[in-house]
Amino acid sequence: MTDSELDLARLASLDAERASRLLHQVRAATLAGERPPVAPRPVIDASWRRMVRLGLDPDRSTVSVLLQQDELEHRRRTTVLGEVMRTLSAGLTGIADASMQIMVVTDDQGRVLWREGNPGVMRQASAICLEEGAAWSEQTTGTNAIGTALAARRPVQVHSAEHFVHSLHNWTCAAAPVHDPRDRALLGVVDVSGPASSFHPATLALVHSVAQLAEAELRERHLRTIERLRSVAAPILCRVGGRAVAVDAHGWTAAVTGMAPVDRLALPKSFRAGRVWLPRLGMCAVEPLPGGWLVRVAEAPREPEEASRVVLDLSRARRWSLSVSGPAGSWTHELSPRHAELLYVLALHPGGRSAAQLAEDVFGDRTRTVTVRAEMSRIRRNLAAVLAHRPYRFAEEVRVEVVRPEHPWDLLPHSTAPAVLGARAAGAGPGQVAVEHA
Repeated sequence: MTDSELDLARLASLDAERASRLLHQVRAATLAGERPPVAPRPVIDASWRRMVRLGLDPDRSTVSVLLQQDELEHRRRTTVLGEVMRTLSAGLTGIADASMQIMVVTDDQGRVLWREGNPGVMRQASAICLEEGAAWSEQTTGTNAIGTALAARRPVQVHSAEHFVHSLHNWTCAAAPVHDPRDRALLGVVDVSGPASSFHPATLALVHSVAQLAEAELRERHLRTIERLRSVAAPILCRVGGRAVAVDAHGWTAAVTGMAPVDRLALPKSFRAGRVWLPRLGMCAVEPLPGGWLVRVAEAPREPEEASRVVLDLSRARRWSLSVSGPAGSWTHELSPRHAELLYVLALHPGGRSAAQLAEDVFGDRTRTVTVRAEMSRIRRNLAAVLAHRPYRFAEEVRVEVVRPEHPWDLLPHSTAPAVLGARAAGAGPGQVAVEHA
């Protein structure tokens, strides 16, 4: 290290007063276009330059408009970061609490989804709007570990006057991005923040390690879903002639027959059942599987495949299921009472239902959209291949049949959903009822 370089180790070797004074001198000179006593760290210098280009006011407040509670809950329930919160908390919250800091987890837009740690620091954090629902991207809050880690796509520690906005100069923070191992998409950031006096250069390494541990857990969860898909696909592939492959929703291969295995297929964003052309395989016939797709290579021109048949079986008192069948075979998914209610409503409305309409159908309260979205998100984890959304509905290429109990009052007997109560009162007939799609 030369005298012209400034890094975290050098800052740590100085007493707090000298380190703060040096950082303020570096910042003031750099932003004034003058030569600083030592050069700022490259990641900080690059961020400051972005802030100047944006015209961000260093005297601005860090207060932002918080997410509404229902939107915050929706983001929490739909991000896979929620699946690794226990790992993040176990790795950081105790240490953060003991060292007078807090742990913060944001989404890929820099919105704070969770925070945990020292109660006193939590109160101080609320004073700078470092709280659930707040925005901490660089565009809203200037150079800070969360926003700069999102912008740079790398772990970042920001200390004292390295923050662009003056009101953050009494803070220190270290953040690392968390990526989805399935497609390397940026999920969000995990951060440890606290008063500048709690600064330690090793905090960044700790936060980065815990972020990598969370990614490893997500990778292990993905492998387990691939194994489950393989167990369903294997017997189907045994009956399929020619070349075929079972892939998950991200294109990762679970099982293959009649062709050399590939790790992953590139799937278009609008991937759906039916005949689809894939660059790697050519024209293919695609059928839904629980948690994925069966992709059969078309060896010669042929008539379009018969649409999948979906049977929603509500004929039993306490056990409900949804079965999907196509030319290659069939599979069945057991349903919880709530999921049976939601799918029954969708079967009654081929044109689809909005979240507000489903909330009224199931809860009698149009405002419970957060709960509906969360439940539909859980349903679509296994049934996305036969369900569409915006609005929620069964996909157009499937034929839906509802098998009801013999007596109308035995239809989902424990349900209090208005839609179900109405069907009972109307005397919904027994047997098998087809719901055709246009």
